[in-house]
Amino acid sequence: MELSDSLRRRHSTRLYKEEPVSDDEILMLCDAATFAPSPMNSQPWHFHVATGTARRAVGEIMALTTQYLEEYIDVLGTEGVDRAARFYGDLGKAPVAIAVSVPVLDDPAEHDKVLIGVGAAVENFMLAALDSGLGCCNISAPRWVVDRLVEAFRIPEGRMLATLVIVGHPDEEPVPHDRKHDVVTFVGR
Repeated sequence: MELSDSLRRRHSTRLYKEEPVSDDEILMLCDAATFAPSPMNSQPWHFHVATGTARRAVGEIMALTTQYLEEYIDVLGTEGVDRAARFYGDLGKAPVAIAVSVPVLDDPAEHDKVLIGVGAAVENFMLAALDSGLGCCNISAPRWVVDRLVEAFRIPEGRMLATLVIVGHPDEEPVPHDRKHDVVTFVGR
């Protein structure tokens, strides 16, 4: 697949078949992530993979986020809140949930650089998933239940949850999204 095609085809999958994803497939995606740029090639990310009963426990924790969604009704609208509640309720039936952790850093600038690297690693992960026929969704919203997720994923002290990624075999057709076209400003001309 050509890179430009992959960039256009990549989307967040929110509905999955109840079909397992092998450990080898997950390791291949994590390996692709390690090719992402990071500060001084530090590769600060760590992937904590939950499947089976651990994945179900993560799903139960994520379902708790729905009680906080009412706060967003003005932003998402009633339909958007309902759709988010359904998704968080079962994570689209994705068989794999992955927490990506990073070191806890005191320097805000260093912390920001690490998170930029994690974003690049997750994008590599997601493009590799697309290339292998899998779907993914990056979930950065579960701040309300982060302590419970840290415990469920057994993220060690000194590290923090940066984001979640769910993975599985897609059970939906991609919905084309409009792209913003007013995102560039040239200066100095």
